[in-house]
Amino acid sequence: MDWDEAESRKPQPVKFDVMSIEDLEARIELLENEIVAIRAVIKQKQAARGAADTFFKK
Repeated sequence: MDWDEAESRKPQPVKFDVMSIEDLEARIELLENEIVAIRAVIKQKQAARGAADTFFKK
């Protein structure tokens, strides 16, 4: 892959001003669901880190 190909594969910015209200609301819902999922993964990782810290500090 050369530089031109890499540049052409960059995601294009979303043009929110041309989206309908319904599409914008659906996008917000999708992003909020993704945030909830990411926060759950963060909590799992923090719990695993805490358990590892407890194990290795003793």
